[in-house]
Amino acid sequence: MDLTTHYLGMQLKNPLVPSASPLSRSIDDARRMEDAGASALIMHSLFEEAVTAEEENMVRFLHHQDTGFGEAGSFLPDHYDFSNSQDIYLENLQQLKSALEIPVIASLNGVTPGGWVEHAKEMQRAGADALELNVYYVAADIETNGQAVEKRYLDLLGELDQHIDIPINMKLSPAFSSLANMVKQLEAAGARGVSLFNRFYQPDINIDNLRLVSSLHTSTSAETLLAMRWIAILHGRTSLSLGATGGVHTAEDVIKLLLAGADVVHFCSLLLEQGASAIGGMLQGLEAWMDEKGFESIEDVRGRLSQISVADPSEFERANYVHILDSFRSSPGILS
Repeated sequence: MDLTTHYLGMQLKNPLVPSASPLSRSIDDARRMEDAGASALIMHSLFEEAVTAEEENMVRFLHHQDTGFGEAGSFLPDHYDFSNSQDIYLENLQQLKSALEIPVIASLNGVTPGGWVEHAKEMQRAGADALELNVYYVAADIETNGQAVEKRYLDLLGELDQHIDIPINMKLSPAFSSLANMVKQLEAAGARGVSLFNRFYQPDINIDNLRLVSSLHTSTSAETLLAMRWIAILHGRTSLSLGATGGVHTAEDVIKLLLAGADVVHFCSLLLEQGASAIGGMLQGLEAWMDEKGFESIEDVRGRLSQISVADPSEFERANYVHILDSFRSSPGILS
């Protein structure tokens, strides 16, 4: 059975690609994911805020340290003796490239051009096979319009595309007012793929101490439906690689996303909950289903239920909304 797929110009042995997570920090965990069947690996992200904070602290404590005595300057440590987040990230990337046979995709997480061009160049030099740009941006400024938000993404992509040769994948938010058009703009600006969708973590409220709190809730399979709809709409209408991310927990989730038109399927929560062995279970489930249905390759499966392939394309738009409301039946005795 042929499970190979193409993603960002690379041929992968199957469509299962773990998304950015803390597990990629460990070479042992990365090897376990490869051994379990992962066809590529997206590294944990290098965060803009972390690099900026380190640079500011370095300037404060080393470069601008003034004791009042000229001779004392020689006692200050040299800032080159300290490893920063970028140095640690690049070392991790080089170790992963040496330890793994599958492609390794670096990840940048930020919202401003800043020093991202230099970071991306260093990642390319360290051996990254591709770069995922995660523009984790919440448009909270009431004066910022949608066009300005789109421009932020396009400017970041355009700047990076001029300076690196490896493929760039854009991890997108579902909040664009015209997502399909945004994808076409990214394609024209030089992207090689998009991942749908970025999973924003929401702040919570503690009603006892009246403070905001950070909380992590792992995903559920129901969340895949959002990506499934938009991948089905985009399949056949763009040359970009389509990655589905968010809520993938079972072989059934993988199958649905492939039928919609995904080139690869990403997952994170599943690995954090069950470990690398979960990849093997999804592969076995995918193969068993393909065998049962008589499919010989991923190409036979991909896009079979995309919008351009189904009998009624409106099912992916308003018709689905109407059918769901009409199909609702209340429990006995609720409205009597």
